[in-house]
Amino acid sequence: MNASADLHATTVAWDDAARGWDQHSALIRDWLREATAAMLDAAAIAPGAKVLDVAAGAGDQTLDLAQCVGAQGQVLATDISPGILERAAQKLSAAGWRNVRTLTADAQALGLAGANFDAAVCRLGLMFCASPLLALQSIRLALAPGARFSGLVFAGPEANPCITITMQTALRHAGAAARNPFEPGSLLSLGRPGLLPALLHDAGFERVQVRPLPAPFATSRCEDYVAFVRSAGSPIRELLKPLDARARDRAWAEITQRLDMFSTPGGWSGPNELLLFAASKPET
Repeated sequence: MNASADLHATTVAWDDAARGWDQHSALIRDWLREATAAMLDAAAIAPGAKVLDVAAGAGDQTLDLAQCVGAQGQVLATDISPGILERAAQKLSAAGWRNVRTLTADAQALGLAGANFDAAVCRLGLMFCASPLLALQSIRLALAPGARFSGLVFAGPEANPCITITMQTALRHAGAAARNPFEPGSLLSLGRPGLLPALLHDAGFERVQVRPLPAPFATSRCEDYVAFVRSAGSPIRELLKPLDARARDRAWAEITQRLDMFSTPGGWSGPNELLLFAASKPET
């Protein structure tokens, strides 16, 4: 499959998952509330700023950005999926924000060089890029000198047992071989120790900071988490897509059974760890 075909397949997959992200927006917002606040703080976003939201998804953090910059500021939300951006635009319009535009664009080729954004963020999107270095370079070109960039990615497999269990189970049901957890473009691809700061430096950023951030996924039942992944987790959905409906149901049933180990009398809490990163474009 060539690069163009890969891009098309990725776009279709995320378009397919758009409804799931939208339907579970309240659950996602609760899960990432503290992490998102830390990301926005690290980006040093001020009222009136012009901000770039890369891989914006269904627009949850875009709402926060719009509020941060206020009516005098501007936000551009980009994503590879036009379907998911349409849902983001509807959400922002319903909330009354008129200072946000959307742009369908691959993070690895934004085409925004010289746009001079005051800040940029990327929440749980960078790890899906086959070439994160290209994405980071594309983002840096879109920033003004001295501008801040921050984001969130998943840490490594040991710190993210829910993802590891789900992926391993799905691979076995799909009849696929085990995969390197740090495979480029995968959920945990940027969790290898030392990789993310090295990429940020190589892309031309300075004042690079990376730190782990616990982000447990808490719901009343394990089934709620699985329902979210089943409808919005594009990597797992695509892996199980070739199976017939009965085989897919068996896979999801085993995933639910295995993840139930994180159930407690007070509800289900799946361990997750993110990496919060921040960096600056050089002044000159």
